[in-house]
Amino acid sequence: MILPIVAYGDPVLRKVGKDISKEYPNLNPLIENMYQTMYNAYGVGLAAPQIGLPIRLFIVDASPFSEDKEISDEEKIQLENLKKTFINATILEETGNEWAFNEGCLSIPDVREDVFRQEKIKIEYYDENFKKHTEEYTGIAARIIQHEYDHIEGILFTDKLSPLKKRLIKGKLTNISKGKIKVDYRMKFPLAKKRR
Repeated sequence: MILPIVAYGDPVLRKVGKDISKEYPNLNPLIENMYQTMYNAYGVGLAAPQIGLPIRLFIVDASPFSEDKEISDEEKIQLENLKKTFINATILEETGNEWAFNEGCLSIPDVREDVFRQEKIKIEYYDENFKKHTEEYTGIAARIIQHEYDHIEGILFTDKLSPLKKRLIKGKLTNISKGKIKVDYRMKFPLAKKRR
């Protein structure tokens, strides 16, 4: 089932997610619905707060990036195989040089900006079967995970922009929260006027 994606301005996007247990109600159907929702919106990641749930759950499928001709064969393989569910994740380390990459977000459509992040992460998480993993990622794979991880910490990529950039996109963000934007996937706008 394709779920509506919560737009910028909804308080749920600012909440730090709560850990869940394997007894979380309808967890497997929820994860399946999240993948359907992400693919329907042509995303490479989706976090539970983006569908209105303040819990520590996010999914990624980085395979679309593996077709980029600019990346190394090693990175291509990592991206092709990065389709994962992250539950109760904790980033243990972020290392390496900060580098800029143009990011966007399904909750903030039509806004793309360069964001600086460190190039390598070490993350601990549970998969959909509640098996624990500790893994390292670099480059674009690390960035996708960092972006989704920020969502379960109540952080948006726009928070990482300079004060000037934030001022320049303020009007766009206001319009998104009011639903004054055209998107080709289902969204829920916090400040949209109800039509009679």
